[in-house]
Amino acid sequence: MTAGVCRAVAIGGGTGLPRVLRCLVSAGMEPTAIVTMADDGGSSGELRRTLGMLPPGDVRNCLAALAPEGSDLAAVFQYRFERGEGLAGHALGNLIIAALAEIEGGFAEAVDEAARLLGITGAVVPSTLADVRLEAVDAHGQRIEGQARAAVSEGPLARVELVPAAPEANPRALDAIASADFVVIGPGSLFTSVIPNLLVAGVRDALAVTTATVIYVCNVANQRGETAGMDAADHVQALVDHGMDGVIDVALVHEPGAGPGPSGEAEMAPGFSPVAFGAPQRERIAALGPRVVGAPMVDPADPLHHDPAALGRALQEVWGCPSPRR
Repeated sequence: MTAGVCRAVAIGGGTGLPRVLRCLVSAGMEPTAIVTMADDGGSSGELRRTLGMLPPGDVRNCLAALAPEGSDLAAVFQYRFERGEGLAGHALGNLIIAALAEIEGGFAEAVDEAARLLGITGAVVPSTLADVRLEAVDAHGQRIEGQARAAVSEGPLARVELVPAAPEANPRALDAIASADFVVIGPGSLFTSVIPNLLVAGVRDALAVTTATVIYVCNVANQRGETAGMDAADHVQALVDHGMDGVIDVALVHEPGAGPGPSGEAEMAPGFSPVAFGAPQRERIAALGPRVVGAPMVDPADPLHHDPAALGRALQEVWGCPSPRR
């Protein structure tokens, strides 16, 4: 790590984590991405089933996000085959990581070698190297097996767990949290990308004792099914219910008109809705412990996600790096 550079850790998966990583790199950071290993859909799921490997998809997206801007190799990594027997649906980077896992003798070694080939800034670290499966229970008590199925559940989810329970953490993930100046959790699919990392043995405890400022970035939009009808306080409550009581220092929430940032609110696709936030939600979140910071952060051109520049500004206002909390 370069002397004087703030030590940043970002925890999550899916499409949210790469956005945060790009914000951190733009701010001059060398972040460590701690990535969920619960993905079992699409190309990652197929490779898990056929090769018995850990899921490469979220790792690939983070590697591409940390590659030099305009990297041709990163663009190749992200190329997805649209046709071809045995190839359709696979991202080339997933296949490269699969090949590197066999060449280098393990998944962690493959990720490191891919990072070297891409010349990334920072590091990408699986939260666990165990072969885990996600199981969810929805609001009606119905059990759903598998991350991919849980992500498209008909109704909102109530809780998730890993099988086997409390898998051993990747020591590099725990070391990164211990030495961080700040940790960003989210945004991303709350139950299927963010919380699975927190169920890995030792991760929650590492977050509880780190001197880093722990920031939760709440989603700007609810996913149909998974978080349908949840407001910002419900998102924070879900984290508390999964062991994060007393751990989150700051909850960063999209608040239209709270300051500089995107002023427009674009219409969302059918089935999606904004994550509600106002005075009642602010009060409920504060009662759970975190300091609540509101800022306009939605991307008017893509209202399911944060505007990267606005998110970056909001994070910089919060972290005041380095900012030990204890």
